[in-house]
Amino acid sequence: MAFWDGLWRGRAAQFDSGSASTNSIELTRRRPQVSLSKQGAATGNLRVNLSWRMRTSDIEGRSRQSGRLLRNPSKLFRPEVVQAHTQGVVNVDLDLGCLYEMADGSKGVVQPLGGFLGSLNETPYVRLSGDDRFGAPSGETLFVNLDHRDAIRRLLFFVYIYDRTPAFDRTHAKVTLYPSNGPRVEIELDERAPQARSCAVFMVENVKGELIVRREVKFVYGFQAELDRLYGWGLQWGRGYKTKT
Repeated sequence: MAFWDGLWRGRAAQFDSGSASTNSIELTRRRPQVSLSKQGAATGNLRVNLSWRMRTSDIEGRSRQSGRLLRNPSKLFRPEVVQAHTQGVVNVDLDLGCLYEMADGSKGVVQPLGGFLGSLNETPYVRLSGDDRFGAPSGETLFVNLDHRDAIRRLLFFVYIYDRTPAFDRTHAKVTLYPSNGPRVEIELDERAPQARSCAVFMVENVKGELIVRREVKFVYGFQAELDRLYGWGLQWGRGYKTKT
């Protein structure tokens, strides 16, 4: 038994300890949630970052790898990994979004599609930093102003494939939460759903004044409207497109 497991035994911990060396918590199906309030992180700005990477075998195809494998067979068992946030590597456009429901009953979405970028200083107290279409080291980031946590009922963070992107089983995505205090929280989108176009990643919910982060990682084969139906948001959706750049 690991020391960290023993440390948390008896406290009914709802999250994996992750890596002590990197000061991170990994939410898993076995331990799916963590309280931001209990770790003193329910104030300030919560930063939510989406990043992804791909194996070169996914990008280049087996035919282009065959020659290399013949010259160095050991690479068959050690596939090289490259960052997808590199221009010219592959056409990837994963988008990060957030469905919100406020304490007063108002609802909506923050996402790149449609330019719904939100606001940090007024409802919904969620702001998108921008739309990363071509790849950047920082990925895509949403900020949540938790100083207004009493105005928030629930926030559902999701990722969707906008256009011509390899399926989720080839795009190894990860969402990382950076609270104002304590370790970061990591959620891997590592479950295989080859035809899925969207994924509900995690929920932030205000439960009697306590802010709870709960892992969801539920893949769907449609887009935002299907996530809406799954979680009962009740919004009206239409087909949207991004302007060409």
